[in-house]
Amino acid sequence: MAEQKTTQFPSGSNPYRNYSMTPEQRYLFDINGYLHIPNLLSENELAAARAAVDRYISTPDDALPEGFSRCADSKNYENGFAFDKALEALTLHPGLWPIIKEFTHDRPAFTRGTLLVDSHEQEPLRLHCAREDFGWQSTRYDTREGRIFCDDFVIFPYFDDVFPGDGGLLVVPGSHKAAFARPPELFNSGTTAELKDLPAGVVNVMPRAGDAVVMTEMLAHGTLQWKPKDRLRRTLVLRYRPQFKGQCAVPDVLAGRLSPETKELMAQAHYTHIKEIVKQKVVDLT
Repeated sequence: MAEQKTTQFPSGSNPYRNYSMTPEQRYLFDINGYLHIPNLLSENELAAARAAVDRYISTPDDALPEGFSRCADSKNYENGFAFDKALEALTLHPGLWPIIKEFTHDRPAFTRGTLLVDSHEQEPLRLHCAREDFGWQSTRYDTREGRIFCDDFVIFPYFDDVFPGDGGLLVVPGSHKAAFARPPELFNSGTTAELKDLPAGVVNVMPRAGDAVVMTEMLAHGTLQWKPKDRLRRTLVLRYRPQFKGQCAVPDVLAGRLSPETKELMAQAHYTHIKEIVKQKVVDLT
């Protein structure tokens, strides 16, 4: 069984106060393909986000505003980021903003934000990555000019604690740089339900409520079966790309709910264009 370690930003340093990625963050993300940021959210931010998540989950289907819906198994809640300003603000959180800008070479675009609710009734998710699902040409990871460039990445702000044995996110650290295709039979053929069966080379990431995980879609990742019957694993799935790659998947019907700063972040733009929000060290929603 792989040793249960996560890639964490060193304690004593608070990324919330930094206006650029730190050398520690770059190194850890570069060698692992993901970064675990503890205590990203303040107590007030976490409480407000949790309250918003609870409201979305508890709202009956026929009472949900237009643009919001849940899938049949109640795992994915569409456009969760837009359900409340407390959730929308996380797309531009000060502790994430320097990373978002660096990964996109200062040309960021937010493309989608789903609320994920994992329960003991959900099946484990097989290991996968963008390169395996869509081809080697679909995603790029590079380092230039002392910075990281990553044209398809996701950020998971966590609203619940994950303890050893609970299940949840699996990653294969370093797989974002693999020069060869993953043999299909490797790592239990890609699906692991139980922690005791976790193959060597696969790590179970265990954030606490208020933490965040930043991950390139080139990294092989999946999930263990969620075990607790009295607790959920709730997180936003915030997706980002450069502003010149692909279209935003957020429906137009939600435009009236969103702040101007969020809409600017979602906008497509030319390779050379620099958005006004990028010039700001901290972006506050209006």
